[in-house]
Amino acid sequence: MLLAVDVGNSHMVLGLFHDTTLLCDWRIQTSRNTTADELASVLHGLFTLRQRHFAEISAVIVGSVVPPLDSVWRKVAKKYLQCEALFVSAGGIDTGIAVVTDNPGEVGADRIINAVAAFSRYQKELIIVDFGTAITFDCVSGKGEYLGGAIAPGLGISFDALVSRTAKLPRVDISAAPRQPIGTNTETALQSGLLYGFGGMVEGLVGRLAAQFLPAVPKVIATGGMAGVIAPFAPCIEAVEPMLTLEGLRIIHARNS
Repeated sequence: MLLAVDVGNSHMVLGLFHDTTLLCDWRIQTSRNTTADELASVLHGLFTLRQRHFAEISAVIVGSVVPPLDSVWRKVAKKYLQCEALFVSAGGIDTGIAVVTDNPGEVGADRIINAVAAFSRYQKELIIVDFGTAITFDCVSGKGEYLGGAIAPGLGISFDALVSRTAKLPRVDISAAPRQPIGTNTETALQSGLLYGFGGMVEGLVGRLAAQFLPAVPKVIATGGMAGVIAPFAPCIEAVEPMLTLEGLRIIHARNS
């Protein structure tokens, strides 16, 4: 079986594949100070909960945007899973997608992985919106080229900054939307600003990016931990693919195994 690992700035998402089938997936908090032994202990507990065993793993692939954790995952794979981890990068691995930006080496692994998975599924022009610590907008041509995109602050860090820099604004639940954009109290005003505000930002930026594709019309898909929260407020989003990055890792591993 294949263990696919998406290492993000806030969370790590892990998936266990048997051939093309995703059997289990987990989301854990990213800690830059963790050791290989600590990470293996957490992983063992997750496996035990799903009645899985390390011995079932025959390969590991990692897409990481947190360089300090690369060596940690290498040690976990070698010491506990008895295999060498394969790492995704812009130039060091066959991804099946051409990166035609000014500096391909600086493109985050997660952005390439998402592009691979999305183009494999849809085979057309794409804008992929990934709602993570940052919100990334990735553009893929009809020929399967990674063109570039945009990066904006994520909802979580924006909310954290707002609360920490103001004296009276509280944390509020943003899983439920206000009934109308005009908030009539502090809670609903914050919910409106965050949900309608970020939805409007996505809608506006996607419109500007899509204009560069003309006369083609790109399909707009969303992924990432906050995708399900923001997508209802951005009508341009046509589909939410929560496991897009794990699927991309599986596809890249298949190309390189």
